[in-house]
Amino acid sequence: MADKKIKAAKPPKEPKNNKSIEETLWDSANKLRGSVEPSEYKHVVLGLIFLKFASDKYEERRAEIIAEGHAKHADNVAFYTMKNVFYLPEESRWATLMKNAKQSDIALKIDTALSTVEKNNPSLKGALPDNYYSRIGLDVSKLASLLDTINNIDTLQDKAHDLVGRVYEYFLSKFALAEGKGKGEFYTPKSIVNLIAEMIEPYSGKIYDPCCGSGGMFVQSMKFIENHHGNKKDVSIYGQEYTATTYKLAKMNLAIRGISANLGDVPENTFFKDQHKDLKADFIMANPPFNQKQWRAENELKDDPRWQGYDVPPTGNANYAWILNIVSKLSENGVAGFILANGALSGDGTEKAIRRKMIENNLLEAVLVLPRNLFYTTDISVTLWILNKNKKARTVEQNGVLKKYRDRQREILFMDLRQEGEPFEKKYTQFSEADIKKVTETFHHWQTTDFAKKYQNTPEYCYSASFEEVEKKDFSLVPSKYIEFINRDENIDFDEKMAALQGEFAELLKAEDQSKKDLLKVFKELGYEIKL
Repeated sequence: MADKKIKAAKPPKEPKNNKSIEETLWDSANKLRGSVEPSEYKHVVLGLIFLKFASDKYEERRAEIIAEGHAKHADNVAFYTMKNVFYLPEESRWATLMKNAKQSDIALKIDTALSTVEKNNPSLKGALPDNYYSRIGLDVSKLASLLDTINNIDTLQDKAHDLVGRVYEYFLSKFALAEGKGKGEFYTPKSIVNLIAEMIEPYSGKIYDPCCGSGGMFVQSMKFIENHHGNKKDVSIYGQEYTATTYKLAKMNLAIRGISANLGDVPENTFFKDQHKDLKADFIMANPPFNQKQWRAENELKDDPRWQGYDVPPTGNANYAWILNIVSKLSENGVAGFILANGALSGDGTEKAIRRKMIENNLLEAVLVLPRNLFYTTDISVTLWILNKNKKARTVEQNGVLKKYRDRQREILFMDLRQEGEPFEKKYTQFSEADIKKVTETFHHWQTTDFAKKYQNTPEYCYSASFEEVEKKDFSLVPSKYIEFINRDENIDFDEKMAALQGEFAELLKAEDQSKKDLLKVFKELGYEIKL
């Protein structure tokens, strides 16, 4: 059996204040405030949590190898990788770090541990912080205190509820909240990702995210499969991320859960170095940066094959570049769910031309306007788009269940979810399980042969529009142009109203300017000069 001294410590008894282990850890991490920027200390904490988890799994597997009578293979890397466990040399093990937790060189020892783990496990290449702890110069006592707190997590208990995954998810969300507006782009709130997964149903095949952040789309896809009793081996994961630190977060996040993924060899810009050029994905889930300005120079990427059959996306906003990247990656029966700022619903010029072509090509399946305050980085209302390469009548087997789709050619489902959701963290909104169930049932009833019996257009909630109706609205995808509103003054055409107000405001400014001139003239006639 393994040495008892290096077994994972048992979790502490429930504290009197009833704080969860996640909250206790968060309190400990918060003690780093002032020593490290909020945008930085997530890497400090999550790197250590990863090491603790990897070490506990290693010790468990080592004990198994010895118990099976293979003690001579206790340091054979293959005996660990065959069980999807990372091999840890002694200097990388948690027990070694804890023995040296109070030493002045503990930061260097942590860096050495992470570097050694990465060298011994090729699948972790580029995933772990590099000389990070030595570089940031953390106070030894604060770092030791954090190590003590993390030491109290038994990462192997409660496997069914994914304790480490829970901690990781909690920390990612709390860090996103702490970083606030304009930052925290590495994280898409879980309830949004759950909604997308439940709508597009990624049971099997290739799943892709072109701007994967910390990997939340992939994690929830796997949880969707588990919740619906599917087989996680039936899917393969592909993604890409531009920011180096976020790329590392994603690799650690997936490694903790045992999810294999191809995130490209390095962090890179999806537009300028597409690391999955030939990929045809069955499911695409994404939350691209909103309204990304000057994403390419005027003469760059003009002949990119991803725009084939469409106009070249404008330089001033990348929304439609993300859309066409997604379209180009869809397989013959591929489905995509992604979030965009509402401005993409009705842009003119090139954006309108691309949008019209997509609708004519029968790619667009649904448009859902979401509540405000869902995101930690912005309070604006955003839209969920669903694209589908195969809206024809067909029967599909999903996890042993036959699902009969009706012909939805040239139809688009519009939904207004601005009145859905529940309060979260005081100033934010999230979808409850009941909200997600209601929305996805509406969508799936509309998709399938249950349509006539179970779906109906509902004022202030949903409307199924024909191609002719969308064409009549000049290919605008603003849901309030289609959904009937009774109790709210939502049937007003927003664009028309804003144009009218703009005209009225211009007239008021002209009148004010004229009044000012007249008043100055009166004073001048009275012999008084007023200089402005």
